[in-house]
Amino acid sequence: MLVVDDDEVIRQLIAVNLQLEGFEVFTAVDGQDCLERVGEVAPDVITLDVMMPRLDGWVTAGRLREDPGTRHIRVVMITARAQEHDVRRGHEIGVDAYVTKPFDPNQLIQTVRKLAAVSR
Repeated sequence: MLVVDDDEVIRQLIAVNLQLEGFEVFTAVDGQDCLERVGEVAPDVITLDVMMPRLDGWVTAGRLREDPGTRHIRVVMITARAQEHDVRRGHEIGVDAYVTKPFDPNQLIQTVRKLAAVSR
């Protein structure tokens, strides 16, 4: 698992919840950090915030999908942007799931479990 969010509190909340469920979790502070770490971490699933400095979640997800080495990784967008056009944009890029903030940690865990099982 790679948890990507520029908000440290949210990043840690997601990481701790996933660790309690038995996932090995790494974190990144923004999209650029995610792209730099993804090769060394080799996650099955990435949770990705949309609004971040340097490289936002849209661009990051697009680059993950364009790269043959990372296009297989499951991506969960986690964002406060819940408008229909945002969800549609995520699907057009090829994200696997879309979770809106504030989110239910149990819903997030179920989503990640499902995607992790598919990627194995």
